[in-house]
Amino acid sequence: MESIIDTHCHLADRKLDAELDRVLQRAHDAGIGTIISVGAISSLETDRRTVEIAELYPHIYAAIGVHPHDAKDCDADRIRALRELAESEKVVAIGETGLDFHYMHSPVDAQEASLRRHLELASQLELPIVIHCRNAEERVVAIVREVGMPTRGGVIHCFTGNRDAAREFVSLGFHISFSGIVTFRNARDIQDAAPTIPDDRVMVETDAPYLAPEPYRGKRNEPAFARRTLEVLAKLRGIEADRLATITSDNARRLFGLVEKSQTSHRGTETQS
Repeated sequence: MESIIDTHCHLADRKLDAELDRVLQRAHDAGIGTIISVGAISSLETDRRTVEIAELYPHIYAAIGVHPHDAKDCDADRIRALRELAESEKVVAIGETGLDFHYMHSPVDAQEASLRRHLELASQLELPIVIHCRNAEERVVAIVREVGMPTRGGVIHCFTGNRDAAREFVSLGFHISFSGIVTFRNARDIQDAAPTIPDDRVMVETDAPYLAPEPYRGKRNEPAFARRTLEVLAKLRGIEADRLATITSDNARRLFGLVEKSQTSHRGTETQS
């Protein structure tokens, strides 16, 4: 059973944090070797807790930012605090940021201003960007072209677009990450787009505790379920699940710099011995 990297979940969410050790054990038993835990939701305390969790476990890394739902709270002080948190070696990405024109919990101008700030921060810190995009593909593309893609690249997490959107994002340099939504019966556009993503740009995630894949839909999601999403994605792409596990994990290691992190840790061990 090939190891999988869950490239996006929210371990600091109280639904997972309350029984974190059991959640991580089930992930381990399911062959989830590495987890990218994303803060971003609600207050800065979520990001702080996300970094704390990452620093406690060698196989967990953190992404920090301001979710588009909370973009109205993304001021200079919040960005300054994120910059300070990013000094942790376990922080491997900025986000999730982006645009959500479906729920509209923050005004459009606040969402767009926040996205610009996150793109600039990711470039300054030489980290990849994690993008949330819901019913806003054209504006995300336009803003990324205006501000510039971070040199370390980025990922459209929990992809919900169609073939055309996927092609546009890939042309900008983004990876495309699929969540449990790709297993839903009514997700035809996403399923149609899944086989078109180049091998070197595809990744898999849970977005736990949200969006559990079939047959767990409606239940609390967790990293262990990443394997189910990967299996469905592999069928859509016409390859074996273990082969896709290798492909998606290699892509995640490159994007988030996990290879460099591992090498740095190894050199540090050698120096101490």
